[in-house]
Order: sequence, then structure tokens, then C-alpha cells
Amino acid sequence: MFYKFRLVTLLCCGLCAVILFGMAGACSPEYYKADADEEVYKIIDSKWQDSFGQKVNYTISDVSPSPNDVQIEKAVPLSGKISLAQAVAMATAHNRDYQRQKEQLYLTALSLTGTRYQYALRWFGTIDGSYTDEKDNGYDDVSFEAKGGVDKTQLLDGVIVNTGIVFDWVRFLTGAPRTSLSSVLSGDVAVPLLGAGAGKIARENLTQAERNVLYQIRAFNRYRKTFVVSIVTGYYRVLQRRDEVTNSKNNYKRAVESKQRLGMEAKAGRKKPYEVDQAEQRVLTAGDSYVRAQRRYEQQLDEFKITLSLPTDAEVELDQNELKVLEKIGISQPDYTLDAAIETALLQRLDLANSTDSIDDAVRNFILAADGLGPQLNLTGSINVNSREKTDFSQLQFHEGAYQVGLDVDLQIGRAHV
Repeated sequence: MFYKFRLVTLLCCGLCAVILFGMAGACSPEYYKADADEEVYKIIDSKWQDSFGQKVNYTISDVSPSPNDVQIEKAVPLSGKISLAQAVAMATAHNRDYQRQKEQLYLTALSLTGTRYQYALRWFGTIDGSYTDEKDNGYDDVSFEAKGGVDKTQLLDGVIVNTGIVFDWVRFLTGAPRTSLSSVLSGDVAVPLLGAGAGKIARENLTQAERNVLYQIRAFNRYRKTFVVSIVTGYYRVLQRRDEVTNSKNNYKRAVESKQRLGMEAKAGRKKPYEVDQAEQRVLTAGDSYVRAQRRYEQQLDEFKITLSLPTDAEVELDQNELKVLEKIGISQPDYTLDAAIETALLQRLDLANSTDSIDDAVRNFILAADGLGPQLNLTGSINVNSREKTDFSQLQFHEGAYQVGLDVDLQIGRAHV
């Protein structure tokens, strides 16, 4: 009978272990990562306003892209020619500084999820099992302890809650075979009534975390706009350098042709020798200008490749037709007066909006700090209730429990002398 019971007990222990390991496997790092990604982008999407800009190219690279994201392979096109649209797409997909901005946006929203978690009810549950063999004392036993409840949680109004219930089960297998079952319910709570602790600090931490995400979304969109402008500007500068190479090359060819013509005329006696020497000097000057223009173009192109995260030895060229397209479109001068331009910037610039809101944060923190100088008053309470009998763990003796209510007062006497 004893061995049968032990066998059954061991089988139950094994089954519990399988269930626990199965649950642990289901909650794998990949699962938590996917859950965090989903929550992060829900936060970003909920705070993204239409006035910030189009919602594209803001997800980090290891997250499945949205349909609006521009997708382009990090490779040179087969033709070796990169259009302006391809250059912008490659830069926003692979540029390191741009990737860093996307990661900063993600991390700020991820930090908010952690802050929100601090103000949510955090449930916990643990199961511990053991087998004790005390042959010298004439007994062995199998025991289990299960715990569950709400971990120490601070709610938005500043209330701190901590509750839990513990179940103990012990089976003495030898000696005096018997079973012991018991449970304990415990909990404590702290309610702020006066001072900065009266819900204000708790609300401020979450408020600031929420606003930080909004600020980072604005900062990212501001950066993205300036980044795209810099890519377009860099693209046209490379084409401009290429035009300079073409012009310098043509000047060099004309200088060579002029020298050859003067040389033939000098042989015929129609030109003086010093004119040929002057032509030779012009050829050398034009050749030097041509070499310098070629070097400036190659340097500018290499810098642009680095911006696109391409290797500098990649054989690429920019589409010269983009200049023709720009000529067809034309360049329109902004029809703004100085006052209208300033007013528009104050209303629409995202970095100025962040600066304005930061003033509100400073004022709010100042008021909170002032409240923290005064007396702090908290109402505290606790409960501890045991089960009715060692073999009846489901019957808690609330009428015999230990209850406590008190006030926690901090007069801030020390700060009065600071």
C-alpha cells in the first residue's frame, strides 16, 4: 500500500512538472517579444496624429513591415543606376542614424509599457514541491506549497496593494502516516491621504511616460522630414558634381583642340611660338581642373554611398534624368511674408511643440516638488487569516484573523532646515 501511494505520488509530481515545463515553453522569449512589439506599435499608432506626417518607415527592421513601408533590397540595382526615389527608400531602410531614430522611438514606447505595468494588478502564482527522507528520525514525507495573489502594486491614485494566499500540503509517508493541509490569507494596503504621495507622484510618473512617447513621435517625424530633405539635397549635389566633371572635360578637350590648331598655324608661320606655349598652359590648367572636378565628384559620390549604407566600391551612378525632371517641375519660391513664416513655424514645427509642452512638464514638476515639502499622511492596513484546521484548508477563520489599521505620518521636519 505504501509503495503504491509513493508511486502514485511520484507520478503526480511528474505530471505537474510536465505541465509546468509546458507552460514555460509556451511563454518563450519569442512569444514575449512578439507581444511587446504588438503593444508598442499599438501605443505609437494611438498617439500618432495626422499633423505629424505620414505613418511610414517607423518600424524597426526585425518587425514585420506594414503595407505602407517602402521595401527595397539592400543591393545595387542590376543597371547600376539609382533613381531619386530608390535613394530615399534605401536611406530610410538602411541608414544607421535613421535606424537609431526608429529604435529610440520603439524604446520610448516600450518604456511606457513598463510604466503602465507598474500601475496594473500584477498577479503571481508559484508551486513548490519537495521530498524529504529522514530515515534516522523514522519518517519521510512529500510536501507542496502553492502561492497566489496580487504582487505589490501601486495604483494610479497612489494606493499600494499587496495580497496573497498560501496553501501547504504535507503527506507523511512513514512514521505516523498522516496528511496536513493548511492555508493562509494575507494582505496589506497603503492609501495616501495628504501630500505629494496622495496619488500625485503615481500619476506623474505615468503622465510623463505617456508624454515622452508623444514627444519622441514628434521628434522622429521632425528628423524624418529633415533626413529626406538631406538625401534629396545630397542626390542633386552629386549630380551637380557630375555636371562639373562634364564641363571640365569639355573645357579640356577644347583646350587640346585649340593647342593643336595653334601648333599647325605656327608651323605655317601664321602664329607666333609664344601663342603655342600659352595654349599649352591652358591645356595644363584645364587638365588640372578636370582632375580636381573628377576627384570632387568621386568623393561626393562615396559620401552619398555611405549615407545609403552602400560600400564605397559599389559600382553605381545616379540618374542624370532626375535633373531634367526637376527642370520640368520647376522651382517655386515660397509666397510667405516674414510674419506669416514665423507664425506657420510656431504652429507646425514639431520640435517647437515639444519645447512648449516641456514648459508644462516643468510647471507640473515644480508644483509636485512643492507638495512634497509638506506633511505626508498615509492610511495603512493589513490582514492575516489562517485556515480553520490543519486538515481543512478551505475554511479560513476570518473571525480569528489578525487585522491592523494605522496612520503613517511624515512631518518633514528635517526639510524645514534645508
